[in-house]
Amino acid sequence: MRVQGPKDLGHLPLLSQATAGSWVGCGADGTRTGALRGAGSASGGFPCYATVPAPWLFSFAGASKYPEELAWHTNLSRKILRKSPQLERFHQFLVSETESGNISRQEAVSMIPPLLLSVQPHHKILDMCAAPGSKTTQLIEMLHADMNVPFPEGFVIANDVDNKRCYLLVHQAKRLSSPCIMVVNHDASSIPRLQMDVDGRKEILFYDRILCDVPCSGDGTMRKNIDVWKKWTTLNSLQLHGLQLRIATRGAEQLAEGGRMVYSTCSLNPIEDEAVIASLLEKSEGALELADVSAELPGLKWMPGLTQWKVMTRDGQWFADWDEVPHSRHTQIRPTMFPPKDPEKLQAMHLERCLRILPHHQNTGGFFVAVLVKKSPMLWNKRQPKVQGRSAETRDPTQSSPAEPAEERPGDSPDLDGQSASGTEDPEAIQAAENSRDGRNRKDGVCGPPPSKRMKLFGFKEDPFVFIPEDDPLFPPIEKFYALDPSFPKKNLLTRTTEGKKRQLYMVSKELRNVLLNNSERMKVINTGIKVWCRNNSGEDFDCAFRLAQEGIYTLYPFINSRIINVSMEDVKILLTQENPFLRKLSSETYNQAKDLVKGSVVLKYEPDPAKPEALQCPIVLCGWRGKTSIRTFVPKNERLHYLRMMGLEVLGEKKKEGVARTDESTAGAQQPEDEASEEQRTGEVDSPAACDPAGPEPPR
Repeated sequence: MRVQGPKDLGHLPLLSQATAGSWVGCGADGTRTGALRGAGSASGGFPCYATVPAPWLFSFAGASKYPEELAWHTNLSRKILRKSPQLERFHQFLVSETESGNISRQEAVSMIPPLLLSVQPHHKILDMCAAPGSKTTQLIEMLHADMNVPFPEGFVIANDVDNKRCYLLVHQAKRLSSPCIMVVNHDASSIPRLQMDVDGRKEILFYDRILCDVPCSGDGTMRKNIDVWKKWTTLNSLQLHGLQLRIATRGAEQLAEGGRMVYSTCSLNPIEDEAVIASLLEKSEGALELADVSAELPGLKWMPGLTQWKVMTRDGQWFADWDEVPHSRHTQIRPTMFPPKDPEKLQAMHLERCLRILPHHQNTGGFFVAVLVKKSPMLWNKRQPKVQGRSAETRDPTQSSPAEPAEERPGDSPDLDGQSASGTEDPEAIQAAENSRDGRNRKDGVCGPPPSKRMKLFGFKEDPFVFIPEDDPLFPPIEKFYALDPSFPKKNLLTRTTEGKKRQLYMVSKELRNVLLNNSERMKVINTGIKVWCRNNSGEDFDCAFRLAQEGIYTLYPFINSRIINVSMEDVKILLTQENPFLRKLSSETYNQAKDLVKGSVVLKYEPDPAKPEALQCPIVLCGWRGKTSIRTFVPKNERLHYLRMMGLEVLGEKKKEGVARTDESTAGAQQPEDEASEEQRTGEVDSPAACDPAGPEPPR
């Protein structure tokens, strides 16, 4: 079964029954527990050391989220996992499968917020504080619930304020090879409002689902994070409350009517939790309401949200009401930190619907989750579209509003709660101005970085996103060489350079293309799209100058009608374990298919035979190169190891035996140019060493 990306984890001989995973907080006995998320089952082979299912995860997930008990956890400590000789294969399995995108590791309790979003493949999703990206990968998996659809209608925009952590986020998202993810770099409390082109007119982009996992003091992680004991004070929550409220308010503004937003923290302090929710509900005046999700988590132990709490200062003073706070403390303590005074208003908020998950409930970290549903537009917002239906074509265009003017947000000033945006401005004039300003970008298909006068940028200056024009002479040879289907969305191809030769071709979904073309001056995009073609050094000597890239082969394969070689499982073993096997080493059927092909890139396809249940029962698609007398594969090292494990081959000691499974695409052939690596570094695709070891700690928020 293929849950995380288009690869299949079925029939892994390494574990008796194990799947994608994530490391969670320390247990009561001090051991480091792990939660596994993904797909896979096998019999025999490596024993499953203390790896047991997490029933409170998959009991909620059912058949649509984590079928067949695909959420697992283990109580192995980090030291034992790394140092024990008996666990060496298990550790190598976790490292390589994580790198190839088949395993995702995260705090078990932190899997809950994405699950409560109830994401469907057609949803437009915003992850406001996304780094390091474990929850973002969950959202991407849900978008690709149907792996037969290469381009879901929905997409994920993952944002983080820290430029360096955005590249860690890119690394995590790239493992899943999705064309529906975009990583941006903004302050979540003032993330820009985007626009999309709908039938020739610009409309404000409102999201169907928003994940608001805000920065917090982290006191719920004290069992695994020793720094909390050293650095925690009550001042932490007082300083973070304003930022958390601004982020939540901005998220509510950009939520579509009927949409769902999940607010979560890894803190149990009510100043960061219920106080933020109560203030947001009071500010919305009925536009938002807390959803009752208790029935959606039947196996989860939790406590209801608090309705009364006090505020404590760093020196130990307690205040039960804003009126008790001396004037000298007004800059540190704000009225929004206290529960509402009106009992009827407090009861109407239903704060008890919030979920407070304590560490001893499931032997996890502490967590707070609140699910908000938008019933009507916010008072300061103009008309907005209702949540999207099953298909973009079925949405009623009359529910969409024209482009609206820039406006002040109520989170910036406490006296703007009752103000509404002015409705006297001419939408047609605004649209004409926007079209005039962005017309050149749409014409040329160039989505460059925003100008410095409009936005203060931090970190590296990103290369532009340049869509391939329909009349570009670059594409016809590619289309002819691979016999691409007429339905291939060539408009969605882009590069990251405006000058010189185009070295890499990337692909995005049509929805993200729409977002890119209409918002190049509003947002700083770190990365988007998946690599589908790479230029060869000597490409001009062949009929096509571009070879296929393994990263995007599962997205591209449905459109390719030529240069496909059907191979057997024995052929796959030879191709993955030998660097450059001669054609004669392959089966006669494979040889007869390949002998008449001209030199160049090929697709190697293994199709399982239901009549042979002992053989591998999942399809495999590999990128290869047909040489003069041989065929070689262009598959990264960890993905090679993944396929070899699926076929039952021993892969222990791959670090010492590089000759058995070659390391990566760059070692697979000389066709990859040297400057491809430099371009990948510029586009944020370089693997982050911080995310390589599953036993390593998750970077702090």
